[in-house]
Amino acid sequence: MTSAAAQPQEVSGAEFQRPRMIRFSDCDPAGIVFYPQYFVMLNGLVEDWVSDGLGIDYHAFISERRIGLPTVRLEADFRAVSRMGDKVTLGLAVERLGSRSLTLVLRCFDPASGELRMQMKQVLVTTSLESHRAVEVPQDMRAAILRGATPSRA
Repeated sequence: MTSAAAQPQEVSGAEFQRPRMIRFSDCDPAGIVFYPQYFVMLNGLVEDWVSDGLGIDYHAFISERRIGLPTVRLEADFRAVSRMGDKVTLGLAVERLGSRSLTLVLRCFDPASGELRMQMKQVLVTTSLESHRAVEVPQDMRAAILRGATPSRA
């Protein structure tokens, strides 16, 4: 018999958001965001979410607890361009919480119009940085995720 914590859960809750201005360093010679820069921006959002959204020191999570969050699956849709000087909002929501993984939906959108610029679905696996093998999502992380989300299906 498996515990409820070990069973994957689809979750829905408040989206963690951060404002971001598109910078010169984000753009290609055409003056629009060079697509890999979205991955850099959204990786920063994941770090902010762990530290500020979940209340878990991201630096300590990696360097002291030796738990990694590598990406094992990534799907991205680019809907509209973002240009230098644009003020956008980056958002993160947990779609699914598994025993050793979490599925995130991340997006970049115009905060005034709601226009979606880019969206991606990302699967992260919690791993030991010593063995590089998957480990259970730490209990404090699981509890923080569930505090901010309402399970929709177990």
